[in-house]
Amino acid sequence: MNGAIGGILPLALGVAISPIPIIAAILMLLSPKARVTSVGFLLGWLIGIIVAVGVFTALASVLPESDPDASKPIKGAIQLLLGAALLFLAVGQWRKRPREGVEPALPKWMQAIDKLSFFGAFGLAFLLSALNPKNLIMAAGAGAEIGDAQLDTGELVLVIAIYVLIAASTVAIPVIAYLIASERLRGPLDALRVWLGQENAIIMAVLLLVIGVSMIGKGIGSF
Repeated sequence: MNGAIGGILPLALGVAISPIPIIAAILMLLSPKARVTSVGFLLGWLIGIIVAVGVFTALASVLPESDPDASKPIKGAIQLLLGAALLFLAVGQWRKRPREGVEPALPKWMQAIDKLSFFGAFGLAFLLSALNPKNLIMAAGAGAEIGDAQLDTGELVLVIAIYVLIAASTVAIPVIAYLIASERLRGPLDALRVWLGQENAIIMAVLLLVIGVSMIGKGIGSF
């Protein structure tokens, strides 16, 4: 189990540090319907992460490789492909970085966040967590680690819970903190939103590069 936890930690952090959902959550917290939409967004984010990692764990658990001492070419090939995909995304993010002194424009869907209902926020978060290509790659990598570990039910639930809690933490913390002390957090949240919007591409490029190289290394080691 410890090996599985060690394997999923960087992948969970990869989901957690993604600036886009954090910015979306902050925009909701600064909107007139903050308490309604932010809770919907948090629930959708959690459920989307659970569904994605659960599906890939189930798929990985049926791979025809059960000898822990043998090479695992199928797992290795999957990790190599996922690592290459992350490197490709890293290059794309780096090329999207804004020029110095230019404020990046928010995506059009973010500009409509004020109009979202509880269920709209829930659906948006689910799409961002469960169907976003980067998060799917992270979930696939985590699922491969967990499924290959041959855990019993209790250990499986615990490892998935650790992944979900870490991956969802950067959305959960500001939402829960806002519900407790909303007025004190408006200024800091707005400043964080501006900074994340400016540095989004660079943060994601570096993050994807590091995790992609790590996953390729694991893939090579599986052969």
